[in-house]
Formats: sequence, C-alpha cells, structure tokens
Amino acid sequence: MVNCCGLVTVKKEPVPLKSIAVEVSVQGHVATVSSTLQYENQEESPLEAIFVFPLPGEAAVCRFSAKIGQSEVVAEVQEKQKAQEQYEDALSSGLQAFLLEESDESPDVFKLSVGSLPPGEKASVSLDYVTELAVQADDGLRLCLPAVLNPRYQPQGSGIGSGSSALVSSVPAGSVPYSLSLSARVSSPHPISRVESNCPLDPLNYLNTEKTQAMVSLAAGHQFDRDVELLLYYQDTHQPTAIVEAAQTSAKPGSLMGDPMVMLSMYPEFPKDVMSLMTSHGEFLFVMDRSGSMSCPMHNGSGAQDRIGSARDTLLLLLKSLPMGCYFNIIGFGSRYKSFFPKSVEYSQKTMNEALQKVKAMRADLGGTEILQPLKHIYSQPCLPDQPRQLFLFTDGEVRNTKEVLDLVKANASSHRCFSFGIGEGASSALISGVAKQGGGHAQFITGQDRMQPKVMQSLRFALQPAVVDISVKWNVPKGVSVTTLSPPIRMLFQGQRALLYAQITGEVGALLTVHRLGARTLIRCMEMEERQGGGEKKGVKEKVVELSVQSGVSSAFTAFIAVHKVDGKAVQGPMLCRQVPTPSFDCPAPASNPAMDPLLQLISLQKASGSWVLEAALAEVLGKTEEEVAKPKPAPVDQEVWATVLALVWLYGFKMEDQEEWQFLAMKAVSWIQAQKGTISWLGSTVLLK
Repeated sequence: MVNCCGLVTVKKEPVPLKSIAVEVSVQGHVATVSSTLQYENQEESPLEAIFVFPLPGEAAVCRFSAKIGQSEVVAEVQEKQKAQEQYEDALSSGLQAFLLEESDESPDVFKLSVGSLPPGEKASVSLDYVTELAVQADDGLRLCLPAVLNPRYQPQGSGIGSGSSALVSSVPAGSVPYSLSLSARVSSPHPISRVESNCPLDPLNYLNTEKTQAMVSLAAGHQFDRDVELLLYYQDTHQPTAIVEAAQTSAKPGSLMGDPMVMLSMYPEFPKDVMSLMTSHGEFLFVMDRSGSMSCPMHNGSGAQDRIGSARDTLLLLLKSLPMGCYFNIIGFGSRYKSFFPKSVEYSQKTMNEALQKVKAMRADLGGTEILQPLKHIYSQPCLPDQPRQLFLFTDGEVRNTKEVLDLVKANASSHRCFSFGIGEGASSALISGVAKQGGGHAQFITGQDRMQPKVMQSLRFALQPAVVDISVKWNVPKGVSVTTLSPPIRMLFQGQRALLYAQITGEVGALLTVHRLGARTLIRCMEMEERQGGGEKKGVKEKVVELSVQSGVSSAFTAFIAVHKVDGKAVQGPMLCRQVPTPSFDCPAPASNPAMDPLLQLISLQKASGSWVLEAALAEVLGKTEEEVAKPKPAPVDQEVWATVLALVWLYGFKMEDQEEWQFLAMKAVSWIQAQKGTISWLGSTVLLK
C-alpha cells in the first residue's frame, strides 16, 4: 500500500508539486515571466505528474527546462505530434521525460507532463514566457498571473473534450496543496509612480534615484484564492516609445531571430476638445452571460452581490446613458440565447422602459456558456445604415472553443466593434482579451472587490468618443536598411487604447530577446488564425508556423516543448503511477442576500430616456426630502420637470462626485435637455435647498 505522506489531493493521492516560484522582469510595456516548479516523488513507485494550468492569453512560452540532481536538460521545440510520440517512447523505455504543450482549444491553457520520476527523486522544472501588459482605463498596465482555472464549458456536439482542458484536476481556491512566491523587477524609460495589486505586497523598493527601476514582492502566505494582478503606473505614459533589440548571435542573418527587431508603442492622448465630442449614432448590442455560473458571487468577501445582480445594475446604468437617436438590443446567452427584441430598436422612453422591465426579470437560468451561437446570430443580421454596430460582451469566460470564437470575431471586425468584460476569478484571458483585440475594442476584467459599473462606463466612453482611423506608420531608416512589419495593420485607435507594433529590420544595430519573441508570437498567432480560417486546407501555413516556432523557440498550437533525461543511461524500474496536480478553481457559494438599491441607482432608475426627471415622491425620497419640501422652493416660471432635473444634477454633483464616472453620460443628457428648454434658471435655490 502506498504511504500517502506529505501533500495530498482531495482524492487522498500524494501531490508531487511542492512549490512554485515566479520571477518577473518588466520592461516598459512588456514582461518576461520565469516560473520554477519544484516536484518531489514521495511515493514508492515511479510516477507521471500531469499539471494543467492557465497562462495569460497573450503569453508566448519561450524556454522550458528541467533540473534533476545536478544535471539540467533544456527542452527543444518540435512539431506537437512528434514531441508527444518522443515523450511516450521515452516513458516506455523507462527514461525521464518532460512535455509542455498548448491546449488545442484555447491558447491560455497549457499541460505540463513530468514522466518517470523515480521514488524519492526531486525535479525542478522551469518555464519562461513573454507577454504584453494590458492597458487599463486609468492608464495602469496590468500583468495577470492566472492561478484559477475554472472548468470550461463544452458546446453540445462540438467534438471538443479530448484536449488539455479535459484533464483538469481542481480543488477549491484557497485549498491548493503547494506554495507560491513572486518577485518582480520593473524597469521603465519613465519614472514608476506606484505598483498596486489585488493581493498583499511587500513595500515597493526603488533601485535608483530616478525611480525608473523598482522591486516588489508578493507577501508571504498567498492562498491561491484568486488570480494575482499587478498594476503598474508610470509617469508620462502617453509618450510614444520604441525599443530596438539586437539579433540573436547564433541565428542565421535574414531570419526572424537573426535580424534586429523594433517594438513601437503608441498610447495617444487626444485633445480635450476632441474628447468632449460624443456621437449620438450607433447600434449598441449588450450580450450578457446568463449561464448558471453567473449566479456566483462577485467575490468571496462578505456581502458580495451575485454576478447576475451586478449585471442587472450595469444594464440599468447603460440603458440610462445611451444617447437619443441610437439603436440597441440586449441578448442573453447560456446553452441557448434570447433577445429582448427581434431586432435592434430605436432608443426611446417606450423601448427603454420595456427593456428595463426585462432586465429586472433577468436571471442566470440559461444553462451552460455557449458564446459562439449568439455571436453567429448577431453577425448574420444586417447592420443599420449610419449606425455603427458595437458589441458589449459580458461573460465569466469559461468556454473551450475560444479559438473558434476569436476567428468569428476577426472575420466580422470590419463592421462590428467588440468590447469585452471578464467577470470573476478565472475568466479566460485568451477569450476576453482576444475578443477585444480582434474586434478593435477594449477588454476589462472585473475581479476581487472591483465594481462592474465604473469599468463598463469607461468602455462606453470609448465607444461614444471619436476614434483615429486610417492609421499608417512610416519608417524613416537609413539607405540600405529595410523594415518588415510583423503586426497586422492598426484599423483604429481610440483614447485609452495602446497599440504595439513589431517590425523586423536589417542592418547593424549597435541579447535580451523579449521583443523578438513577442514579434514571433504575433506572427505565429496571425498564421494560426489564417490556417484555421482556411479549414486546415491552406497549403504550407501549418508548416511555416512550425518552422517559425522551432526557430524562435516560441510555443504555438502546432508545437510542443520536449526534454528527455537518460538518468545516467539507466532505465527507471517499476510500474508508473499517474498523478494529476490540482489547480485552484473558484467555488460558487450562495451569494449574500442583495441589499436594498443604492440611492444612486434609485436616482438613475427615475431618469427618463430624454435625460430629464419628473418631480415626484420617489425623487424626493432619494433627495432625503418630502415631496412638498422639494416642490415649494420652485420659482413660479420654472417648469416642474426642469426643476426636478436641476435638483437631481445638484444632488449628483454635491454628493456623488466620487462616482462621476458612472453617471457622467446621463448627466450630460440632463444638461442637454435643460439647455433645449425655453428660458434659463438659477441653480442657487436648489443648492440652498439641499444643504
């Protein structure tokens, strides 16, 4: 009988993974992440450990190695089937082997197999990846180290299920039987203002007087109850920057790794007069996840609202903030989908009221998470003339057919702009970030104690404000030097959106290889999508991906990292056991009973589609007055509706300035409505009334 000493899974099986140590090196807008996983076989037989885990969707794995005793073996990148066969051959021969492969369904899930680990043996497995940092609406840069891997919904009849995600072994978040340590070194051309996190951090340590370099570490005792987020804030963030990286000395000149590479970062700040312009046109489609997992609480803290409740409040805010003259619809989806209206309707008091009644009745009652079918339905509907279509997709992001969804979004990007919102811990970064990237929009993640409403309103601002289009980049280079752009063309750029361009250049520049690897990843992802859209029948594309992946040492959907250790020429003896290392998953406790509606939401719910308020008892209650106290100071010539609207605005500006991002658009509507009425009024009386 096996002695189950040490760490065990929920099935009482020993866990060979003991700890994970992460070192992060941030250079401006990009990062290199190095993770070291310590394994130990405390059983009496050889074993194979399988660990399925999440990585950021934009990550490119670029190195994989294993250290057994004093010897280290560095993995090679090979075509995936060939690598899998070599791994199996090694195990059948009693050799130690290590295999790292990307999931066939989603680029943010990887499977690590550690094979033929002898009894009592320790192994240290290291993997490095490079990734871009996502820009947040407050100008922060977000680095997420996913810890939570929730089960991915499998669409009925999809044939999906044989990939890595089918092998997930999980335990409740906070019960993971191994430890995590993390340290980050941050370097920037501009001073570092601060570093924040959703997890406790040790104090920030600046390494120079200019504050362009700093160190920060995760405080001890991380419980794996959430993804680890680092938010970095730099000064002068809107200045364009370019990083030129020398070629890899061992690579052939003329190849991707054998030439220098440049990364151009553009994060423009538009003039205030431009940003004050708001469109009154557009077709807004709010695509809301109503699967069963949306009944989970927003976080594990006390008093947490359930996700669907937060979604209802958010839709109330969105519906009140839309401009007159636009069109809208709301589509709920699960394993099936339902539209509020057969087709988009013009925004009016009647249609807004009808939609709000349906929002109140909205529940997380549509089964699993099937995003593809409602998107296909939306894309099949003809767009309205002079009403640009913009999608707002809300989901907790647990699907297996991520690549299929992204292909569909990209195929329709010329006529549909997509904003995406990942709700709760474990939302797929590949899905949420990918939808926004392919759809020319912006991605937001709502985790921990985050409130959904301010982040959604930030994205609505992006959707309503002007965007820069017809963007071209001209490279001024010396004679004899050529530039080959690796990134796809930038279709548009709006306030708060950052664009990174990678280009291969020839000539002498004068090695870190972060930029090369990110450039290779960009090119690989473009070719992978081209291969999928061709149904796998486009000749030579897969072979080019494999060639580039092997040359650059960057992971792809068609390759894997393989390392074989011969253990001094001796085969490992005895039958081999299989152990799946668990990852944390977010459990779904019953949410707290929802509290009474917040006064701000009460006030918002009373606003008419035109932007005005009616002088009524419900408004007086929000203002903390009786109906008589509110109506009595009204000057005789002033219309009651104008008076009520002024009072509502004064209350917002007087008592809810900290939430201005949430109500700014409905306030703009109110001011515009007042200005359209005859005559002018003094705000003095209302100000005195509310003091």
